[in-house]
This record gives sequence, structure tokens and C-alpha cells, in this order.
Amino acid sequence: MLNSYLLIDKMKEEKDDRKPHILNTSANLLGFCFIVLTSVKISKLEESTYIDEGAALAILIFMCSCILSFLAMRSKNINSKKMENTADILFLFGLIVLLVTTILIVFNTIK
Repeated sequence: MLNSYLLIDKMKEEKDDRKPHILNTSANLLGFCFIVLTSVKISKLEESTYIDEGAALAILIFMCSCILSFLAMRSKNINSKKMENTADILFLFGLIVLLVTTILIVFNTIK
């Protein structure tokens, strides 16, 4: 009986553990931002300064999210949850910056 409660608690902890998902997705989007930045430089778009700055900001945010997520995975103390939540918030902010950058690219391409 006690074993089943321990197993259920462990399953809940694993379910709530977002650190590996944040790290994996942030790293993928970091690579995507590098591709966006490179393609903007190659295509020489008109509004490339805004797109460059947006992609560079997203790179910085996703890199911070990756680092915090990795440190949260390696940490065994109470700060692990705080680092995970900060990485989660940074990830969301990075998605918003990437959305705005993508919208700028689309509107510049449509003209």
C-alpha cells in the first residue's frame, strides 16, 4: 500500500517536471533563430534591422532559458524550482519575441 503511494507521488513529480522539455525546445528554437538571423543577412530585407534585433533578442532569451533549465536539472536544492519557473517564463517571452520577428518577416516578404 505504501509502495503504491510512493509510486503515485513519483509519477506526479515526473509529470510536473518540465525542465527537460524546456531545455529541448529552447535549444531547438535557438537553432531556428540562428537560421532566421542568417537568412535575413543573406536576403538583405528592407526592415532587416528590426528583424535582426528581434532574432538576436530571441537568441539571448532562449540561451538564458536553456542555461537555467540545465542548471535546474543539475541542481538538487530548493532553487531548482525557481530556476525552472524562470526558464519557463523566459521561454514564453522568447516565443513572443519570435512571433513578432516572424510577423515582421512575413509583412516584409508580402510587399
